Amino acid sequence: MPEIIEPRVLKGFRDYLPEAEQARNSLLTRLETVFRSFGFVPIDTPVLEYAEILLGKGGGETDKQVYRFTDNGGREVALRFDLTVPFARFMAQHVEELYLPFRRYHMAKVWRGENTQRGRYREFMQCDFDIVGTDSASADADIVLVIAQAIRTLDTGNARIRINHRALFNRFLARAGCLDKSVSILRSVDKIEKIGKEKTKALLAAEVGKGIAGEVMDYISPEKDFINTLEKMVSFCASGDQEAKAAQKRLHDVYEIVFAAGSADSLCLDPSITRGLDYYTGVVYETFLSDLPSIGSVCSGGRYNELAGLYTTRSLPGVGASVGLDRLLSAMEVLKRPLAQESLPQLLIANLGEVPEVELHRRASELRFRGISTEVYPEPKKLTSQYSFAQKKFIPYALLLDRSALERKVLPLRDLGQRTTREFSNLDELVNFLEAAKT
Repeated sequence: MPEIIEPRVLKGFRDYLPEAEQARNSLLTRLETVFRSFGFVPIDTPVLEYAEILLGKGGGETDKQVYRFTDNGGREVALRFDLTVPFARFMAQHVEELYLPFRRYHMAKVWRGENTQRGRYREFMQCDFDIVGTDSASADADIVLVIAQAIRTLDTGNARIRINHRALFNRFLARAGCLDKSVSILRSVDKIEKIGKEKTKALLAAEVGKGIAGEVMDYISPEKDFINTLEKMVSFCASGDQEAKAAQKRLHDVYEIVFAAGSADSLCLDPSITRGLDYYTGVVYETFLSDLPSIGSVCSGGRYNELAGLYTTRSLPGVGASVGLDRLLSAMEVLKRPLAQESLPQLLIANLGEVPEVELHRRASELRFRGISTEVYPEPKKLTSQYSFAQKKFIPYALLLDRSALERKVLPLRDLGQRTTREFSNLDELVNFLEAAKT
């Protein structure tokens, strides 16, 4: 007899049992409804890409986390670490087959070899949505509105959508004389939620000295509201800086659109939000749950006007964000928010051994045709075993077809929760009852 292999999964990876997977699928379905309501359409890209496609644009830290290897054909390949870089390659390759502006959503797994923690895994699901082919406040604001609608639809409780502008931060650094160190400064500031203000200030001081580190910490401290914070940020830039004024106008225009659409309450301007990835060039977003900010951002993104330039000379400005579904699910579990279930089988046809199985399946087919999810138990067993099976699958009702029921032409329905049985005289009555029970 061969040696038994221990069943186990890699660190940072996990299996999903039916209940958890049904909850996740339900959230995916609800997100898809939100994306489609804003005009986004689905695409898909390969799990594996040539390594040169993925490396060198996520940033030094991200490159270290990429799973890469040489395949059987001697090609250097890598697993995608996000859905944005493959999307940039996708747009460069297929732009002539598409239309602009192009709105896409893509919900799929990605892989990063990073340290694991609560809500953070090495294999995880991202739910991306992007608008490519326009550099406009309208598109930037639409991303905010999608995030706000998604949070409402998923019923995660209140959230704060924090927004900033990378160009405005860079113009401040230019005035401070340390623009050449912008990447390391941005990365240090991006860690403020994880390590706190004092440690962030120490990191900055090591990079640019205590004086400029103090300025950076002053710059990233928000004021009482969006407009006052924006005015303060601009005041840190050189007088008359046209790039700073353009960034100021963009943020102001986004705020006005979001305000007009009724979602300004969830939007705040946070100068400390920078996003660690190098490809962001303008507006950036991070979304934190008000009741559990410690779990980190559950939806992040930004504008990336130059990313497609790696693969094409054509200008393809883009903006988008990504919902971290696994982190969001972990947060909802901690907060004990209801995890909506997929539509489970609503009815089990019990197998009592008295009615031919062809008849049980005929009845099941009729019920499914009428919109009732129905499962036939595959073999005769004690009713208690079949009831236990149904309850483990959250099936609320069992149809008990035996010889007596067929002779009397009734449909006995067992309510497994109430432990009561009710008889219906025809299929219409049964279906009407089950439909009403859904609501």
